[in-house]
Amino acid sequence: MNLIVAVDKNWAIGKNNKLMWSIPADMKFFRETTKGGVVIMGRKTLESFPQGQPLKNRVNIVITKNKDYKVKDAVIVHSVEEAIEEAEKYDGGIFVIGGESIYRAMLRYCDTAYITKIDHAYDADTYFPNLDEDEDWEMTKISEEQTCFDLEYYFTVYERNNATF
Repeated sequence: MNLIVAVDKNWAIGKNNKLMWSIPADMKFFRETTKGGVVIMGRKTLESFPQGQPLKNRVNIVITKNKDYKVKDAVIVHSVEEAIEEAEKYDGGIFVIGGESIYRAMLRYCDTAYITKIDHAYDADTYFPNLDEDEDWEMTKISEEQTCFDLEYYFTVYERNNATF
């Protein structure tokens, strides 16, 4: 299983249930990487999308504790285990796409992390675990420096060194 996320230099991912940056090339990378696959997210992540609608051209699996929660064109589950079981029914890559609690709960099931690293520190309230400080993970790829106006960023890939299940 994979995960995909954009982080700032402190591994921040958002504030007030919103991204803190808008980088068109990163959004394009996200779309192209996850298209045709399965995306697993929490309810708040889904609700942060335009009109709170699932992403097109993907199977959207939403984890929520609310047993009555329903969303058109999304599969609603109530646990990490249920999300994994559901995701395995489909073809295509499986990508965990947030938010913070879902990333933390599912990190141990992932073996590849696509991380856009933005060289700027934002005022944030949600964070992704710092994989540079996790001995189980190693950065295996890094792009040339990218820019969006005055922001510098890199597309990176981290891979799990060893299985920790």
